[in-house]
Amino acid sequence: MASEIKVDTIVNAGGDNDTGIDLATNDQILLKVANATKLTMNSTGQTTIVGEGGTTTTSVQQGLNKAWTHFQGTSTAASVDGLNISSVDDDGTGDHGLHFTNNMANATYCVPIGVDDDNSSQSVIEVDTSNGTMATTGFDFEGYFLNSSTNRTNLDIANIYLVITGDLA
Repeated sequence: MASEIKVDTIVNAGGDNDTGIDLATNDQILLKVANATKLTMNSTGQTTIVGEGGTTTTSVQQGLNKAWTHFQGTSTAASVDGLNISSVDDDGTGDHGLHFTNNMANATYCVPIGVDDDNSSQSVIEVDTSNGTMATTGFDFEGYFLNSSTNRTNLDIANIYLVITGDLA
C-alpha cells in the first residue's frame, strides 16, 4: 500500500509558512488533478502546464513575453508603460532605440509591432536590422511615411506597441 500524507499547511523548522518543497537534484514536481498531470517543474526550473483544450502542454518560459512597451514617438520619445525596458533613445525624427533591463539570449528574437498614429493612414514602422542594430541588449526601430515604394520620409509616430518574444540570457 502506498503512503499518503494529508496536511493543511507546510511549515519550515522555524515555524513560518515561507517554505517550499525541497527535492533532490533529479526530481520534478508534478501537479495532478483528477489523476492527470496539469503542471510539471523539473530541477532546472523548466515548467510546463497543460494548455487550452487539455491535450497539449505549454512551456511557461517559452510562452511568455520577455519585454513589451507602449512607446510614444512624438515630441519627447518615451516608454509610457512596459516590462523589461531599461531605456529608450531618440536618434532623430522617426529613429528610436529600445534597451532591455535583462538581455536576450541572442539577437534573433521576435518583435511584433502595432502602430496608432492618430489617424495618419500611411505611417509604417520597422525594426532596423540593416546596420546590425538588433542586439541582445536592444534594437533600433524607425517610423516613416511611405511616399512611394522607394521613397520615404521619417516620421515620429504617436503610439507604438512593441512585444518581444524569445529567450532571455
